[in-house]
Amino acid sequence: MTDASAPRLTAMTLHRRSRVLEVAFDSGEVFQLPCEYLRVFSPSAEVRGHGAGPSMLVVGKEAVNIQAIEPTGHYAVRLVFDDGHNSGIYTFGQLHTLGLEQARNWNAYLARLQAAGYTRKSIPQDAPS
Repeated sequence: MTDASAPRLTAMTLHRRSRVLEVAFDSGEVFQLPCEYLRVFSPSAEVRGHGAGPSMLVVGKEAVNIQAIEPTGHYAVRLVFDDGHNSGIYTFGQLHTLGLEQARNWNAYLARLQAAGYTRKSIPQDAPS
């Protein structure tokens, strides 16, 4: 199902060395979405859960990368991560929203990590995963 109000995806480029998925939209917006961010905010039921309430807190994904991007119709992609996670279907509207809300989402995620007592590992952006 497509979101008619969302801008249309015009380009998608995976930068493997920096572990960033770049997505561009016909609105002119371009977002640099780190693979870790996409993994921990996966729309899959495994991460989001099956009902209302908080999503699962995913940790230890600092060096995760995307192995494959598989088109799903004309409205979404399935991202296959190198940690074996492959059940998230990202609609183009969801990718756009993840881009728009990246700073807020990431800060909330970092706060959840801190509350859980987890310290993120420092991984150089150009390190092989």
